[in-house]
Amino acid sequence: MNNTFKITFAAFILLVLALTYLEASEPEPVNWTPSYTAKDKIPLGSYVFFESWKNSKSAEIEKISIPPYEFFQQDSVPGGTYFFLNHYIALDDAELEDLLEWVKKGNSAFLSANYLSLNLLDTLQIETSEFMSEKDFSSAPRFNLVNPELKNKTAYKLNHNIDAIFFSKIDTANHVVLGTASLEDDPDPKDQKINFIKVPYGDGTFLLHTNPQAFSNYFLLLDNNYEYAERVLSYLNPGGKILWDAYYKSGKTFYSSPLYILLSNRSLKWAYYFAIIAGILFIVFEGKRKQRPIPVVQALKNQTYEYAQTVADLYLEQKKYKELTDKKIDLFLEYIRLNYRLSTQEINDKFCRDLASRAEKEPEDAHNLFKKINLLKNRKQVTKDEFLQLSREINNFKVQKNGKRTDTA
Repeated sequence: MNNTFKITFAAFILLVLALTYLEASEPEPVNWTPSYTAKDKIPLGSYVFFESWKNSKSAEIEKISIPPYEFFQQDSVPGGTYFFLNHYIALDDAELEDLLEWVKKGNSAFLSANYLSLNLLDTLQIETSEFMSEKDFSSAPRFNLVNPELKNKTAYKLNHNIDAIFFSKIDTANHVVLGTASLEDDPDPKDQKINFIKVPYGDGTFLLHTNPQAFSNYFLLLDNNYEYAERVLSYLNPGGKILWDAYYKSGKTFYSSPLYILLSNRSLKWAYYFAIIAGILFIVFEGKRKQRPIPVVQALKNQTYEYAQTVADLYLEQKKYKELTDKKIDLFLEYIRLNYRLSTQEINDKFCRDLASRAEKEPEDAHNLFKKINLLKNRKQVTKDEFLQLSREINNFKVQKNGKRTDTA
């Protein structure tokens, strides 16, 4: 092992150690994983909600850690409210059939999830959709209830973008709207989306909610948002037993890896990863020959023109002359900005005179050309002949007195 290799290897080890230190010393990033487990204290865990509800002693809560199908196969199944809270809830047909039969006997099921089981939605004749703000594409909703006695003057706001899901179709004759969501502090009634409904089924009831984030640690610890959860829970049967679903949860309730202690600590985890990477790199670089032929890499061919020609042929084949006209106009305006240093924000007489002067054209030519451009730009349909005629006029306008052009567009 020569000195050069020793120096290189030592430098590599120092680099790995430096990267490990830098990574370990960085602040822990916020974990926005939608867990909803009763033990998770991350923003989208349900530790605060579960512990507050359990300590209030307003209801007897029993954790169900087995699938609903196994739960309903027991000899003695208690009554009450089956409480589902998760990012998604996917019941298979057998589970759904058992749950429907159980609810029909006079029990209730509360399901809060962004994505509810499709077979359940089909059975209850419900459809869901997603919405976001058209102004800034945000989706941080405000929640409120419909009942005047439970409705708050100001909606409860979640200061974080989430999957804003709502019920886009319900049976208005049988389903009861209990809550709404919106993206504005003072929304128009038509902009309010339904996110909480009551669905009678047999002698029982389904309570469906599309925003489980309303029961997360992050939401409940903001201002007075805990009031929203309390008011939602007021729709449950008072004094009834709560069957807390601990099976359909995105977060893990057990450790599946023997390395969980090592991987649960961020510093140890990255040190472990860097050690593996360093070992792999050492094997790769030391395991190959010292000298290898250097392959000749051909430069990639510039096929921009062929690509543009293909796209243009597709537009022509589909007879999208209006789209071609708009693109031709946009390219011409870009040409003016680059070659004549003129702003195209306002097309007026002064602009036409300045353009004609710099392009060595008559002002009347510039006026006539932009008159046609404005005419075709405001048209909904453009014929092939009109497009070709405009293209010829634009190309002719680019030709200087000496017969040369400054571009090829």
